[in-house]
Order: sequence, then structure tokens, then C-alpha cells
Amino acid sequence: MTPSFSIWGEAQPRLFLQPVWDYVLSKEHIIRSPFYPVLFSFTVYMAFCLPYLALDILCLRIPALKKYQVQPKSRPTLAMVLHCLAHTVYSHLVFIFPLSVAYWYWRPVQLPSLAPELHRVVLDIIACMLLFDFQYFAWHLLHHKVPWLYKTFHKMHHKYTATFALATQYSSPWEMLSLGFFANVSPVMLGCHPLTEMAIFIIHIYLSVENHCGYDFAWSTHRLVPFGLCGGPGHHDLHHQKFVWNYAPYFTHWDKLFNTLARQTSKEPHD
Repeated sequence: MTPSFSIWGEAQPRLFLQPVWDYVLSKEHIIRSPFYPVLFSFTVYMAFCLPYLALDILCLRIPALKKYQVQPKSRPTLAMVLHCLAHTVYSHLVFIFPLSVAYWYWRPVQLPSLAPELHRVVLDIIACMLLFDFQYFAWHLLHHKVPWLYKTFHKMHHKYTATFALATQYSSPWEMLSLGFFANVSPVMLGCHPLTEMAIFIIHIYLSVENHCGYDFAWSTHRLVPFGLCGGPGHHDLHHQKFVWNYAPYFTHWDKLFNTLARQTSKEPHD
């Protein structure tokens, strides 16, 4: 009886995620394709952007929605949206696709039969998000403090001082590839399960889009995470307005330590 109990005890933490992972494995032929990374990236990104783009249109007809906007007097024009969309498609085809194919060749997809344990997934996600937050904070601060770096590589991302969803990936190739490298290297360094890597990738895209969406809701991530640990849309929008504050992408501790944290105090949560 003891061995059976031991086997059950080891398998039980995986039961919650095993059906999810079994479904992923059923799509193994798609995941192993060299086209999968770029298609997955673009699809997830657009899926998160589209609801906010719909809100931008609805705000024209439903003025009550403006109370949720970080900058109610600003809105993206059709030309701005199409320009950013074209840039995103171009970047995915010209830069992300070739590199993702090279990565696919260099690091063939390995899909284990067992799902990761839930607690390990949670810990790995937290660790990767914290590591990425530090990496990007250092990169971001450096590219603001060194004029040549800012003008050459980062200034493009500051074209829009009022953020909107599709402005998330409006950046230079160097910036996009740097952030992609940071996002991908952390799970590899920590030996994360492929399911965890997928979850981390989706969370990165969601939080990045949320930070640029231009809307602050009661369910925004920074309102759900206690103690002011996360910045949120207003936090990052203020960076696009002022340029000299709020360099960290998700959390606030690095900006607090370096005295670069600023908050918008006039915006109240809405139900």
C-alpha cells in the first residue's frame, strides 16, 4: 500500500494541469512547426489589443467610458492605429520570424508527457517576471540616461505620449529583440516546463498591452495586486508623458529604490 500511496502523492499535484497539457500535446504537430512561434506571438498580441481598440471606438459613442481612460482628452486616430499595426506585421515578418526559426533550429521543441506541478508553475512565473522586470528596468534606464542610446534605439517607442494598445510594440528592432531575448532567456535559465514558458509568454504580452492600453479599470492588474507592488496603465502612461519616471515595466520596487517612481494621484478606481 505504501508504494501506491507514494505514487499517488507524487502525481496528485499534476492532476490539475495534466488535462491542459494533454490538450497541448494533442497539437504537437502545430507546436513543432517553425511557423508556430511567430503566429502564436502575433495572434496572442492581437487578441489582447482588439478589446481595447473596440473600447477606443465605443468611447466616441458612449461618453461614460471616458472616465476609465488615463488621458480622456486623447484618443488614437485611425491613421495611428493602422501605422502601428503595419509596423507590428513588418516586425514579426522581418525580424521575429527569422530569429524564431533560428531559435527553433538551435533549441528543438521538447515536450515531456507529464504536466508541471502547479506550485512549480506559480513559483517559476513569479521568478521569471521578477527577473524580466530587473532586466528591462536596467535596459530602459540605460537607454534613457545615455542620449545616443535613447535617440538611436528607444526614442521611436516614445512617439506617442498618450498610450494605446497597438503602441505596445511600436519600437525599434533593437528594442523589440532585446525584450524578446529577456523574456525568452529567463525560462531557459530557470529550466521551466514548456507549459510554464507558454504561460509566461502570454502574461508578458497581456501585461505589456495592459500597460499601454490607456484604460484604468477596477480589475486592472495593479489594483488586484496589493501594496502598490505593480505599476499599471497610469504608471506607464506617465512615463510616456514625462520620460524621466517609472522605468520598470511591471513592478514598482526598482523605481522606488532608484527614486524614479512617480504616481498619478488624480485617478480613482472605477467599478
